[in-house]
Amino acid sequence: MQLDVLYFAWLRERIGAPRERIETGAATVADLVAQLAAMDEWHAAAFADLDAVRVAVDQELAAMDTPLDGAREVAFFPPMTGG
Repeated sequence: MQLDVLYFAWLRERIGAPRERIETGAATVADLVAQLAAMDEWHAAAFADLDAVRVAVDQELAAMDTPLDGAREVAFFPPMTGG
């Protein structure tokens, strides 16, 4: 399947792009992260500390074990703080 992968804040800076379209067979977000981290050193650096990464699948907050079946978009971003 093809997915649009979006990156925000420091993840975008580490990867060097705000978005990319990838072909994947990943079953879950965790599988996708593993695929992305294996792509190159920039992706590996962005996903080195998963405690500092949040994810949304098709604009809904999700967990790393969320299935990707039927998903069109996955976004990665740092945790938000309120104020």
